[in-house]
Amino acid sequence: MDAIEAARTVVDEQHPEARAAFLGGSVVTGRRTATSDLDIVVLLHGPPAPYRASLQYASWPVEMFVHTEATWHAYVERELRKRRSPLLWMCADGLLLFDTDGLGARLAAQARKLTAAGPPPVPAEEIDDRRYAITDLLDDLAGSNDQSERLFIATELVRRTGELALAVGRSWGGGGKWLARRLETTAPGLSTRLHHGQQEALGGRVETLVAAVDEVLGQAGGRLWAGYKRVGTP
Repeated sequence: MDAIEAARTVVDEQHPEARAAFLGGSVVTGRRTATSDLDIVVLLHGPPAPYRASLQYASWPVEMFVHTEATWHAYVERELRKRRSPLLWMCADGLLLFDTDGLGARLAAQARKLTAAGPPPVPAEEIDDRRYAITDLLDDLAGSNDQSERLFIATELVRRTGELALAVGRSWGGGGKWLARRLETTAPGLSTRLHHGQQEALGGRVETLVAAVDEVLGQAGGRLWAGYKRVGTP
């Protein structure tokens, strides 16, 4: 059973009353792999939505994101503030499996409009928080003589530097493989430099990684330590 047939069948079995459904993720793109699952967004009239569930259907792992029209908008609005919305992208780039009343078409159009407009700007305070955290990690890396410590410091530096590059590049955020994919277009070549730097850092040579991190920090205002201050909530 191919991906589209399996997605339609599992939605029909789980939610025969659904208004619309989308199949998103890697299976509908050229990035499909042997472990790609079926990411399915289902739109219902009401309960049991909203919920998210993982299940196995035939040979397919399935991630099902079930919403009403109202909860879809609420979740997208919340994710937009984080500049990272898997739900939005599944509907913008995904395949509309069926649409009983036009809701699917309306949400697809809105999703494409929002993704094309890009995420909201990153607040300056958040950029400074990221600069501070990365500067702290760079200091830890410079002072560490322990290979196990360097492994985790370097790995955290790579992730946080990638996220900062997306933030200063006004790009949508992403985690895991999507962090790498977003960086491909936002900062071409950065992932490769970070990878090489991380490998060298594990052997005790930190210069390449530090240079790549400082390059991104420079776009955000440079390292930040002295003068950084945040007032907490009582």
